[in-house]
Amino acid sequence: MVIYKILRAPEWARLQADGRSDGAPIDVADGYVHFSTAEQAAETAAKHFAGAEGLMLLAVDADPLGAELRWEVSRGGQPFPHLYRELRLSDVLWSEPLPLVAGVHVFPARVGGA
Repeated sequence: MVIYKILRAPEWARLQADGRSDGAPIDVADGYVHFSTAEQAAETAAKHFAGAEGLMLLAVDADPLGAELRWEVSRGGQPFPHLYRELRLSDVLWSEPLPLVAGVHVFPARVGGA
C-alpha cells in the first residue's frame, strides 16, 4: 500500500540534503512522522496546509516500513499511518509538487495508483 507525506519546501530540501528527516515540526513534537492514505491526503492538505504554496507530495510504500509503521486512530476516528523512525529519502517511491490552484491543492492523478 502506498501512503503519502506532504512536506513544505524547506523540509523537502532538508530530506534531500541529509537523506533523512524527522519530518515537520508537528512530527517532531508528536514523536512520529504523520502520513495519510490516498483517501485522507486531500483532507490533510486542506486542514494542515490550507493556502500553503511550494508543497511537495511524497509517496512511500508502507510494506517495507514494517513494525515501525503503526496505524493509529486519529481525525474522525480513522486509522492513520504513523512512522516511528525518521523518514529516509530511500523510503520515497516518487515525489511531485502539490500545486495550489484557486485555493485548493491539486493532487497528481497517480495518487492511489502509485
